[in-house]
Parts: sequence; structure tokens; C-alpha cells
Amino acid sequence: MRIRSLGVIDDAVVELSPGFTAVTGETGAGKTMVVTSLGLLLGGRADPALVRIGAKSAVVEGRIRVSADAPAALRAEEAGAELDEGTLLISRTVSAEGRSRAHLGGRSVPVGMLSELADELVAVHGQTDQQGLLRPARQREALDRYAGDAVTGPHAKYAAAYRRLRAVAAELDELTTRARERAQEADLLRFGLDEIAAVEPRSGEDVELAAEAERLGHAEALASAASVAHAALAGNPEDPEAVDATTLVAGAGRALDAVRAHDPALAALADRMGEISILLGDVAGELAGYADNLDADPLRLAAVEERRAALTQLTRKYGADIAAVLAWAEQGAARLTELDGDDGRIGELITERDALRGELSELAQALTDARTEAAARFAEAVTEELASLAMPHARVSFAVRQTDDPDGVEIGGRPVAYGPHGADEVELLLAPHPGAPPRPIAKGASGGELSRVMLAVEVVFAGTDPVPTYLFDEVDAGVGGKAAVEIGRRLAKLAKSAQVVVVTHLPQVAAFADRQLLVEKTDDGSVTRSGVTVLEGEDRVRELSRMLAGQEDSETARAHAEELLATARADV
Repeated sequence: MRIRSLGVIDDAVVELSPGFTAVTGETGAGKTMVVTSLGLLLGGRADPALVRIGAKSAVVEGRIRVSADAPAALRAEEAGAELDEGTLLISRTVSAEGRSRAHLGGRSVPVGMLSELADELVAVHGQTDQQGLLRPARQREALDRYAGDAVTGPHAKYAAAYRRLRAVAAELDELTTRARERAQEADLLRFGLDEIAAVEPRSGEDVELAAEAERLGHAEALASAASVAHAALAGNPEDPEAVDATTLVAGAGRALDAVRAHDPALAALADRMGEISILLGDVAGELAGYADNLDADPLRLAAVEERRAALTQLTRKYGADIAAVLAWAEQGAARLTELDGDDGRIGELITERDALRGELSELAQALTDARTEAAARFAEAVTEELASLAMPHARVSFAVRQTDDPDGVEIGGRPVAYGPHGADEVELLLAPHPGAPPRPIAKGASGGELSRVMLAVEVVFAGTDPVPTYLFDEVDAGVGGKAAVEIGRRLAKLAKSAQVVVVTHLPQVAAFADRQLLVEKTDDGSVTRSGVTVLEGEDRVRELSRMLAGQEDSETARAHAEELLATARADV
């Protein structure tokens, strides 16, 4: 990795070798920045406070060797990244303003892409992870992760059934709690539909009746006007001497016909006069028929007004006109059908809910069985690791239990509480010596014992994780002496099958490393390129002496440092 302007690091290169690399240095020298840098490369949160004071941005670049068929390589190629002779180039930039950019294989990618690759590339275990593992929820996650497919399969089915049960319960709760509102709505709809059905309106009927009422209300005036107009056009039988329009137009037409042969223009006028005479005759005939057919029956007018009043009652409640009333009726009928169907839906949901609860009981039982079996193996493996970490008499166990709940799912013949991950409460217990009762590790372990238990847990995880690199950040804190030597020996053994990077302050651990890196500041308080060096030979003895006694030139410390190195080489 190359680190620039990050915390106390100005510009430094960290070369990690295969096997076991130990990163050491004085407190505050910047060892933790190695962990922070790797976290940024793996999509960790970008904190602008990490940017070195006076710099515009912090940059971390890393080169990770991966095989072409590895899941991480395939996922990177899907994102457009290119592998450079089996290595994947990753960079992360964090500005002082808080903006963050990521590049993968020469391509700009979302930071989330780096997080997706993280689980396939590096497993980071630090003091924060130790504290997290003290929580029962994290201990359950750890057990599930160790169990692998035995838990993953049933858990996936359980989670799907649990989500469906939650959805069914929510819908059922809504339907049942709103039963009164739905009943009231249905009653109102039935009343309205019955009222409309009783009137039986036709589309456009209100417009037709309005026109008829207007005509019937003025029947006498209409009949008188039609009679006067007819007499003016066709003559009045009661006054034979009166001159009518039809007679006058006919006389005019005859006069023009007599001379039409002498002038074409006048002939055309004669033709038009003939058309007028015909039109007058037609209008006169229609006026006579109108007057004869005009209904002036007051009973009919009363019936029309009564019908209009009934339609007005509907338009006042259900729509601006009869067309809108009929549309309301259609929508209301559909909604009523839906409401009436809710009772049947409630029955269906109750049946499905009961079936899902039965399914959850079976799946929760399967999860419990798988966790119980895995817990025994996990506890045995951790106990074996503790024996290698100078705790030969300690015993680790898992408590997998459930809490009674009358509304829960049935496991082992009793109803128990359940949640999105099953019905199990998982807790890691420690009996530090024979005769001691198992107690939760948060209460039953000293600081040094807790560090060793957590390291043992991490080492067991390392045996099940498919990642090629493990980073331990001072998980050896709180231990020393023989226990520290055993921790170094165990990490060296782990490094035979994976790359292991340890940030440590213990010389007993650093002595087992295949490569030791020293992080040190310059006089101005920064770490530069020359501030991260590979220690070999005499330089490594001097650093181990400093870590042992705080004095690089102490002959006693030097002898002890050389003895540690010799012991480590002999073990390897």
C-alpha cells in the first residue's frame, strides 16, 4: 500500500510479504493508520478528520494479488476493472471536505463496490471486533457464520417465511381493526345503490325531461304562435279575404314564368321563386302538424316535474348530472364487492397465517438443531485454541436457548419468542479453570483472558473463512509473558496457510513474524517514505529490545530479543 496525507503519515509505502508480517513502533507512531488505510481500500467510512492537516486530500493505493477465477476478480471485471498480471489495483481518495472517490482496476467505481469485494479479500479483526463479539447478537452471527450451509439454508427459508408472516399479519390487522369503518362504508354504499336502483335513471334522461318540461310549460303560447304563423303562410279559413304569403309568392312566380323565356337571368329568379313557394308550403304544413300534435296535458307536465325532482335528489347526492350518478353507481358497486370480499379475505389470511406459523416452527427447530450442533464444534475448536494460548484448563461453550412466549412459535413442544433470525438466543460462555461455572465471556474473563478468547475465536474463524488475508489489530492487548509467546506461535501457524498482518506492541508476537515493519516518525511528527522500514538482522534485534525493555542498547534486552528470535525460528 502507498499512503499519502493520512493522519500522521505524510507519504509512506507499506510492503506486506506472504506469511506473517508484524507492524511495530512507538505508541502514536502511526501503526493504526495501516489498519485505517486498509479499511479505506475495502470501502470503509471516509472521515475527513483523517486527512493530514494542511493537505487537500488523503490517498491510499493498494495492490492485491488475486487469481483470475476468484469471485473478487470476477466481480471486479463485471464492474469494468482490469487485472494487471494477476493483481488488482485499488485506490481511495478522501478530500478534506469529506468527499470520497474510489477506483478499481483503473476504473472509477462507487465506494460500495469496494465493500462488496472486502469479504472476499481481507478479514479485519481488531479491538472493535472484540467488543462487538461481546454482544449476544454478534455471537449468534458468529455461530451462524461458522456453521455455514447447515444454517444458511434453513435461515434463508425461515427469513422468507418470517417476512411473509409479517406481511400477512399486517394485512390481517388492518382488515380486522378497520372492520367497523368498512361496515359503515358498505352500508352507505348499499343505501346509495338502492336509492339509485329505485329511480332507475337513464343516461341523458335529465336533459330530455328538462326540454320537455320547458315545452309543456309554454304549450299555449307555442300553439298560438304556430297558428298565427300558419295563417300568415297558408291563409285563415275564417277570413277568406285575408292575403297570405303562399298566395302572394305563387302570384309572383306566375308573373315571372310568363316572361322567363326572354331573359335567362329572370328565368333563374323565377326558379328561385318556385323553390320559395315549395319551402313555404312545407313550413306551413309542419306548423299545422305541430299545432295539432302539441301536448298541453297538465297531467303530463306534473309527471315530468315529478320525475325531474326524483332525478334531482340523485344529482344532489351522487353527481352533477345523471351521467355522473350512473358512474358513481358503477364505482360504488365495485367497491362494495371489494368490501364484501374482505370477510372472505380475512378467512384466507387466517388460514395462511396459521400455516406460516407452523412452517416457521419447523424451520426454527431446524435452525436450533443446526446451531446446537455447530455450537458444540465451535466451542471445542475454540477450547483447543485456548490450550495453545496458555489457557489449557479453560473451557468455552455456547448457550443456545429460547424464551417462553405464549404468542410465539412452537419449538420442542413449547411456545417461544421468535424474530427475524429464528427463536434462539446465543451466548458464548467461559469457564477459565476447572470447577468454575461457565459465565458469559463479558463477565467471566479478565482482560488478558478475553483477548486470548477473542483471538482463539478469530483463529477458528480464519479456518472457515475463504479469504486469503487476515489483519489483526492489537488483539493481543492485555496479555504478556508465556501467553504472548503462544499467541505469536499460533499466528505463525496460521500464516502457513494465509497471509497474516498483525499490528502489535508485544515483542513475543513480533518475533514470530516472517517480516517485521517498523513505523516511526520524523522529527516534525510525520511518517514519510523512510518512516516505514523492513527490519532485518541487527535492526530487528534493536527494535525487539526496545519493545522488551524500552532500551535498544540494553545487553539483557538484546539477549532476550535474540532468544525470542531463536525460539521463533526453531518453532517454524
